[in-house]
Amino acid sequence: MTIGRFCVPRHVTLTISAQALAPMCVTGVLKEMTLTQAPTVQSAIVTSLKTGKVRYTILAMLFAVTVINYADRATMSIAGDSVQDQLGISSVTLGYIFSAFGWSYLFAQIPGGWLLDRYGSKKVYCGAILTWSVFTMCQAFVGNFSMGTAVGLLFLLRLLVGIAEAPSFPGNSRIVAAWFPTRERGTAAAIFNSAQYFATVVFAPLMGWLVVAFGWEHVFIIVGAIGIALGLLWTKVIYSPRQHPRLRQAEFDYIQTGGALVDMDQPDSGPNLSGAEQLRCVKFLLRNRMMLGVYFGQYFINTITWFFLTWFPVYLVQDRNMSILEAGFVAALPALCGFTGGILGGVLSDALLRRGWSQTWARKTPIIVGLLLATLIVGCNYTDASWLVVALMSVSFFGKGLGALGWAVVADTAPKEIAGLSGGVFNTFGSLAAITTPIVIGYLVNTHGSFELALLYVGLSALLAVVCYVVVVGPIRRLDLDELTDERVG
Repeated sequence: MTIGRFCVPRHVTLTISAQALAPMCVTGVLKEMTLTQAPTVQSAIVTSLKTGKVRYTILAMLFAVTVINYADRATMSIAGDSVQDQLGISSVTLGYIFSAFGWSYLFAQIPGGWLLDRYGSKKVYCGAILTWSVFTMCQAFVGNFSMGTAVGLLFLLRLLVGIAEAPSFPGNSRIVAAWFPTRERGTAAAIFNSAQYFATVVFAPLMGWLVVAFGWEHVFIIVGAIGIALGLLWTKVIYSPRQHPRLRQAEFDYIQTGGALVDMDQPDSGPNLSGAEQLRCVKFLLRNRMMLGVYFGQYFINTITWFFLTWFPVYLVQDRNMSILEAGFVAALPALCGFTGGILGGVLSDALLRRGWSQTWARKTPIIVGLLLATLIVGCNYTDASWLVVALMSVSFFGKGLGALGWAVVADTAPKEIAGLSGGVFNTFGSLAAITTPIVIGYLVNTHGSFELALLYVGLSALLAVVCYVVVVGPIRRLDLDELTDERVG
């Protein structure tokens, strides 16, 4: 460690008087200091050092990839109305096409998490990006076939996109846990998670314009091509902390001493678990009350997400009589609010941690407040004013963004030896919503003739997520793999 011109080995405990610190321009005013205060001052010194910003480059790459990840998922929601007209399919059939992604995404979560733990995030994630982008581009050509064949191919390609995207969010969580200290992790997780909203802000108007100007096929071609370009860039940007060629020692020391799991993203850094051992770990996680509450909470939160990703543009066109182009631009407004709420939730949570709040309430407070705001989506059933509908949707999505801290909680709690697997289980529960939400809403719209019950379903999901975090989760803390094993023995 270096302070001014004085070099001190990292293993030496440093105790300096307040008078000695004054000419060294240390941030803050120190009037007195006792020996017991030395660790606090040392922490302040470390914080004030310019440690480097390589971790923010990593985070920027995660953000960009997650933006295109969600743009891929949203392609069908923007093109859906035109696809429905061209192929002559019902709302129920469209709902099943919407859900195809979720089926494969769900079943590939745990295998995807195992691949990340076994081979590392860089290789597995890069392969995933390139693969899902190719399958996205292929969807542009289904219109050349008969209706039955086109529907089957579209369903199959959405299944393949779901398989390819399965390692994405567990990979994000692993990389953030490896690169960011605990007090920055909430913000980092919120930033990559908020990319889902930013994707709608940027791509919903773009994709709406592409549908009107060139046809729905071009939506899949453009988004897929951007994904391939980002996949190639990934290989030049992403490394584990110990392997990064531009990471300075000061930044490495800062993130390591702050709680970053710097060795976790190394291939084979975790235990080489057999299939039976993997299954036992999953059972241990599902028997833990805290993790189970977090998992079910993610299911209900993702119900809100998947309404916006699939049926929201269709709702604007069919229930609010907007054009596809108008729906594309209007959908960007709630998404922009969701993006703002997503960033604010992580920043607020980390700020509460720094002010001395417990990790439990620093994480839970934005989640509870945000999801209560998300229930306001039900108010859209009681107004005919389009501007008020957009306002309520925007507040609801802001709240959902504020409360979407599940990945930060997973990064805080997952046993480090099975971080990818734990993320896979977490995302398995979230992925159930990708299956149930499009289908349930499709049936509600088809049978009821409007979106009233659908919006009630979404609002109730937000309320149930609050119940999970208030009643079920309990204290938030990192689990140990041995501790989970001991729970079975005890």
